[in-house]
Amino acid sequence: MKSYKKKWGINSNYQLIIIFLVFAVTGSLSLLVADPLLSIIGLNKHSLSPYIFWPIRILVIFPIYQILILIVGACFGQFRFFWNFEKKCLYVWDLKILRINSKFLLLFLNFI
Repeated sequence: MKSYKKKWGINSNYQLIIIFLVFAVTGSLSLLVADPLLSIIGLNKHSLSPYIFWPIRILVIFPIYQILILIVGACFGQFRFFWNFEKKCLYVWDLKILRINSKFLLLFLNFI
């Protein structure tokens, strides 16, 4: 736990527990959201080969997770931590466009 606290710049165990809870809730929620979304598109595991369905499902879950982690993190009062976490992850994945839009997103979420 100390290594996570040091790596993420967290001072309290309470905040660390909240962050772990956000990761857990977001993972479960992204799986729940993916099923109806794939059904709306008309894709299900019975109509497609597993070799086609599962890669598509993973590609759909990935952006859902990225959006939901910010929303769930904001609900738990940890938006700033997860926004910085997402920027680091996406920067590593070479999606630098989010650095430009970060000010717009922060302004938008302040009005909600």
